[in-house]
Amino acid sequence: MDVLALLGIGVLTGLTTVLFGFGGGFVAVPVVVWADGALGTDAMRVATATSAVVMVVNAGFATAVTPRPTLAALRGGGPLLALLAVGGALGALAARLAPSGPVRWAFTAYVALTLADLLLRPGFLKPQAPADGADSADGAGSPGSDSTLGSPGGAGLPAVLGAPIGAVAAFLGVGGSVLTVPAMRRAGHTMRTATTLANPLTLALALPAAAVSLLGHTAPVAARAGVPLVGTVDPRAAGALLLGALPVIAVLRRRPPRIGDRTHAWAYATLLAVVIAAMLALDA
Repeated sequence: MDVLALLGIGVLTGLTTVLFGFGGGFVAVPVVVWADGALGTDAMRVATATSAVVMVVNAGFATAVTPRPTLAALRGGGPLLALLAVGGALGALAARLAPSGPVRWAFTAYVALTLADLLLRPGFLKPQAPADGADSADGAGSPGSDSTLGSPGGAGLPAVLGAPIGAVAAFLGVGGSVLTVPAMRRAGHTMRTATTLANPLTLALALPAAAVSLLGHTAPVAARAGVPLVGTVDPRAAGALLLGALPVIAVLRRRPPRIGDRTHAWAYATLLAVVIAAMLALDA
């Protein structure tokens, strides 16, 4: 039954990868915490590590099938991508050393603060200043129609933010899009472009985070609980999530759904609320 649930959540991670740029990220964390509940306090550490692996594959695949003109918005973003990678490695190392309980609450608190910021501060639910060439407000434009809007540093994101974004995303397992999509949105990008560009940014930080997680020491409690791990990664959970996600990504990248820009933004915020509720339910 756990495997079937993971497959179902995998389908959801595929949807969120394409629609919201999450790559699996924080959507995967609650379900892996639930699936590996036998690990006790170590379940959160395993969940963030497994999330990193899922993000690498999902975000990498989504990036590979993204039209080149859309990715051109990241031209000149090498420093940002490098600092995201550095931050991702540091965040994953910190997650291995930090107590799992506080990390679990920090995850929930961070997502809640992000949701509050999206709802209360102008610029996300409705862009303040649509950039030249951006998709129309109803989202009917082509996926790459505002691809030329990226400024040096990566689609309007200052390179200096790379390290802290990567560190926080890897430490909490939330995925880079929870930080990058709101920033790109407030820079004037449509939701379609912001979420599409979030995938290569997520890949940059998740790749070193996944490497650190796979090479880490397995928690002794895993053997006692009968949970096979590679480093701190649960390959069973990761495999089931990816098996559900990858076909969805392949289909939706070929036939992307047409969603109004404001509806897209509200759906992003709603999904954050659902994840908060799921984490609180697990702690109840």
